[in-house]
Amino acid sequence: MPLYQIDGERVLPVETTTFQQQGLWERRDIQRILRNSIEVIAKDAMVIAEEFGAWTDGKRRIDLLCLRKDGSLIIIEIKRTEDGGHMDLQALRYAAMVRAMTYQEAVQAHDAYLLKNDLGQNAEQKILQFLGWTDPSTETFN
Repeated sequence: MPLYQIDGERVLPVETTTFQQQGLWERRDIQRILRNSIEVIAKDAMVIAEEFGAWTDGKRRIDLLCLRKDGSLIIIEIKRTEDGGHMDLQALRYAAMVRAMTYQEAVQAHDAYLLKNDLGQNAEQKILQFLGWTDPSTETFN
């Protein structure tokens, strides 16, 4: 989809570029930037884990695992290439892997994320506050 900017009385096309042309890398740059500004791609969401792979002993990891205010999960997989590198199959695989994630597993994942990033917050309190819940046992998660 082309982008345009308005310049006074004219509409001018914004020059197209790629992440590669801009020298941006998936994990080092794009993932970090999105993690810190998740609202630009997922409104009303919070990041609960990064490089999440607790459900597998392999190398497969979800770039960013997020939580929506309705208690559902969002999987964000970042691709720097134009072809996407089989992202459709990867998305299905990751969705199947987290479909049974429980509230307590999400709290554990978020606790590990907070600890790794030295954020010093209580994972469960942060999730409960974000969701607006007082008792997770009475709510629907995932």
